[in-house]
Amino acid sequence: MPTDEELLYTGKRFQVKRATRTRPDGSILQKEVIRHPGSVVIVPIVDTDHVCLIRNFRMAAGRTLIELPAGTLESQEPPLTCAMRELIEETGYRAAVMEELTAFYAAPGMFDEYMHLFVAKDLTPGDAAREPDEEIENLVVPLAEALQMIQRGDICDAKTMIGLLLYYQNYVLPGLR
Repeated sequence: MPTDEELLYTGKRFQVKRATRTRPDGSILQKEVIRHPGSVVIVPIVDTDHVCLIRNFRMAAGRTLIELPAGTLESQEPPLTCAMRELIEETGYRAAVMEELTAFYAAPGMFDEYMHLFVAKDLTPGDAAREPDEEIENLVVPLAEALQMIQRGDICDAKTMIGLLLYYQNYVLPGLR
């Protein structure tokens, strides 16, 4: 863990800091890191064959990506609460069942965002409550098609790839054996 951090920038959802760490040999290591409160990503299972993805314009990528719904944790917010909120905000669906599948670092070479992956089942459709700056559209597809979209490169978002592939591995494959 860094021994010292200097604040360089504070944004709406993250901070950039210069972290300094003394190595065991006594040398000093400095790196700029992004401190993030963490996030959730949700695999919304619409029915036995369909998943709800979203088309989401991403400023950093400069284009619309096909993704799973996701969002940033609010201060002290439990991941389950965030997952339920983000599912409604981005898709309009409400889940009767929300199960955490795993958690992972999004890009640990640069920032400390820790993503909690949930599977949402027994969904009820409703109105989305998207933020004014969001350009999101639901895209309900068969799970098999979503997996093919990964293979074709239509889905190039890592959290979405991880979510769909782990869902398939943990929920679909065991039933095929």
